[in-house]
Amino acid sequence: MTGTTTPQREYIVEYVDGPLAGTDDRRILSGGRIEPRIAAFAAVQGLESTFWYVAGEQQTLDGEKRVKYYFDRSDSDPVQPVRETE
Repeated sequence: MTGTTTPQREYIVEYVDGPLAGTDDRRILSGGRIEPRIAAFAAVQGLESTFWYVAGEQQTLDGEKRVKYYFDRSDSDPVQPVRETE
């Protein structure tokens, strides 16, 4: 094996807050860079919703780039809390 390293082609998105808090995802680097703003799609109460997240802190852990993304409520679809019925 040689000492050559392969450039990273993807990174891990860590959703810090918002509807996807505590989950993660893999994304492809665009031109070798992370996306400063990403859209995530999820079904909420049976409806497809779009959530926007903005990049924050970055780190490399175990050879993988990890980026924390923060929820941008102003541009995202509204999220209504689920009310418990009696």
